[in-house]
Amino acid sequence: MPLYQAVILALVQAVTEFLPISSTAHLFLFPWLLGWNDPGLDYTVVVHAGTLIGVILYFLKTWLELGLAGLGIRYPAGAAPEEIRTNRKLFWYIVAGTAPAALAGVLLEKHIETTFRSPVLMGSMLILVGVVMWVAEQRSQLARGMQSLTLGDALLIGTAQAIALVPGVSRSGITIVAGLVRGMTREAAARFTFLLATPIIAGASAVKLWQMRQNALGDETAAALVAGFLVSAVTGYAVIAFLLRYLQTRTLRIFIYYRIAFGIVILLLVFLQVGSAR
Repeated sequence: MPLYQAVILALVQAVTEFLPISSTAHLFLFPWLLGWNDPGLDYTVVVHAGTLIGVILYFLKTWLELGLAGLGIRYPAGAAPEEIRTNRKLFWYIVAGTAPAALAGVLLEKHIETTFRSPVLMGSMLILVGVVMWVAEQRSQLARGMQSLTLGDALLIGTAQAIALVPGVSRSGITIVAGLVRGMTREAAARFTFLLATPIIAGASAVKLWQMRQNALGDETAAALVAGFLVSAVTGYAVIAFLLRYLQTRTLRIFIYYRIAFGIVILLLVFLQVGSAR
């Protein structure tokens, strides 16, 4: 893969991983539309690992507080007992919410890498979830923060994350929708979404990196992988910071319009037999 393609696709991956517009669909559809070769599983795994680093770094302090509280360790030392209890609860809710996607990933792995990689499916999911996001936007009470999260909330949002294994759905999109359905604010729903996504991205990246550990890499391929990793990590961090600030005062409307428009374009191009993968 040429270095410029590696950089462009890493930017696409990092931006769309955390914005509610589906990274998997974009990472597949961009090469399809531009006539580039599929970047391959190795590259996809590496750029996902890059975005993992981005989200871990952004939430590093939060993860320390939640993880240590979950293990029964008082951190920070001056934290109030109520804060420690809330952090312990949130940690175990994240563990519980991770289970549906982890199970679905194991059961549907072959379909994710083959059957689901269809432009028609991706375009349809972009539109469908865009409509669902619009409905959730209209009906959500936007009243609850992360401190009020319940086990039921975590399991529902975790189940939504499992549905996001279908390309075009968007992990952040469908899980934010689930949070809105439960009455959470947009910013709180997005924050919990990113925390919940971290173990899944980490687990999937670790498995795939282990599987590719003995792959022989040429100099050009190695350079593309390194560039993709670094660009996706830095860009992912920046996108998370942007989106959390954005959702404090703005709606999901721009992402809804984008999803529906992009989905329609994809289906139209498939109908016209445009692109390198029909």
